[in-house]
Amino acid sequence: MKIRFLLTIIGCLLLQLSYGQSKQNQDNYSLFAKEAWKLYEAKDYQKSAEKYKAAFDQIEGKAYPNDRYNAACSYALAGDVDNSFYHLLRLANSITKYSNYNHLTTDGDLESLHKDKRWQELLAVVKANKEEIEKDFDKPLVALLDTIYQEDQSYRMQINAIEEEHGRDSEEMQHHWNLINEKDSINLIKIKKILDERGWLGPKIIGNQGNSTLFLVIQHADIETQVHYLPMMREAVKEGNAQPSSLALLEDRVALRQGNRQIYGSQIGKDPESGEYYVSPLIDPENVDKRRAEVGLGPLSDYVGHWDMTWDIEKHKASTAKIEAEVAKKEKENK
Repeated sequence: MKIRFLLTIIGCLLLQLSYGQSKQNQDNYSLFAKEAWKLYEAKDYQKSAEKYKAAFDQIEGKAYPNDRYNAACSYALAGDVDNSFYHLLRLANSITKYSNYNHLTTDGDLESLHKDKRWQELLAVVKANKEEIEKDFDKPLVALLDTIYQEDQSYRMQINAIEEEHGRDSEEMQHHWNLINEKDSINLIKIKKILDERGWLGPKIIGNQGNSTLFLVIQHADIETQVHYLPMMREAVKEGNAQPSSLALLEDRVALRQGNRQIYGSQIGKDPESGEYYVSPLIDPENVDKRRAEVGLGPLSDYVGHWDMTWDIEKHKASTAKIEAEVAKKEKENK
């Protein structure tokens, strides 16, 4: 299964991608890459691969790592082994040194490559990258966090399939959420122990995935826990031990759970009656993209596209007014 993965894009790469490229080229790249991803989701792998190529051509064959990896997956699924290896080997030997060995070796999209002699060459490079990056890691802790990450994410990745098959309010869905809550409770005990004893550790000690795991478990915790560790994460961001974009998501979730409006627009709601998605109440929606850019998040219009939504400020204001009126009415009735 292909997933979008996190990579640290260092300044040199950003300069490499943008230097000498017009804004129109950059806009075309983004547009084509989004179209390629949608074609992948529609299982039209050949057209997806072609659209990724069109995106890369806009910036002289360069690409962001996640897009290059996704292009390799589309090529592999379309039966174009040569182009798939081209992109994977270029990614592995690039300045970012792709190192997600575990994902690479378990990604079903790439199964058609396994019998090719270039597969072992690719694995050797990625494994070497992984060992180089992890040479100073706290390996026992990384292993623990890897297990926690898998438990946190694997069950959540099954939610849509179970909901589609059995329904959102089905016994099967409730059982699955009970399982998720049980795993979350166990994982939270482990994460709290790490944070209380060692603080918010950065990627240099536990790697990017381990660092993300600290955030994910807190993001899925109860409001009291989130409020308790929010100051620690703010300090971690200042020290370079946590991602500003992750902190933004936690800030939004805490704000909403405390009855306030979110700041960055990261939290999406779903109307139980219509089934439509919406951006949960947001402060100063006119300037949300400016705030998002400050923490490394892309435009809200791009973000909501993952839910097939169109960002409309006036519609959002009307929706917010309706939601807040209903909340106020319920609070008045409960007094």
